[in-house]
Amino acid sequence: MSTTPFPPVRIGQGYDVHAFGEGDHIMLGGIRVPHGAGVLAHSDGDVILHALCDAMLGALALGDIGQHFPPSDDRWKGADSSDFVRHCDALLQERGWQVGNTDITVICERPKVGPHALAIRERIAGLLQLPLDAVSVKATTSEKLGFTGRSEGIAAQAVVLLVAA
Repeated sequence: MSTTPFPPVRIGQGYDVHAFGEGDHIMLGGIRVPHGAGVLAHSDGDVILHALCDAMLGALALGDIGQHFPPSDDRWKGADSSDFVRHCDALLQERGWQVGNTDITVICERPKVGPHALAIRERIAGLLQLPLDAVSVKATTSEKLGFTGRSEGIAAQAVVLLVAA
């Protein structure tokens, strides 16, 4: 449990970005989404799950995803990011915490996230054993500005509220 006596909640935020590369799909929230490109990444490059992990870790000051799953370690080459979420969730539970809810925003011009949002929410809810209404996934464009606007890559931001278990 936390050394901070009050309040019995913690907030964490995370951010991840990957450039597009060769491929025919990307992973978003544990869901394979058809796309005219893949992402350049050491693992499966799932920006949603990477941002979620960073938010979970950050809420308890446990470092970041790169410290737990360094890209220099070949064990994580092509790894399923769902395993990263399970690991982070176990770390929270060991310390007496659980995710209360999460709010995730994907930033890209393409692929369109809306048609996949429910499946992504369901996948994350399953990974974290949360009710569906505790997982929000939405998307926005950057109005054709910056690397996401030029369709050079994709980004995601996540916020989590942790509650004492």
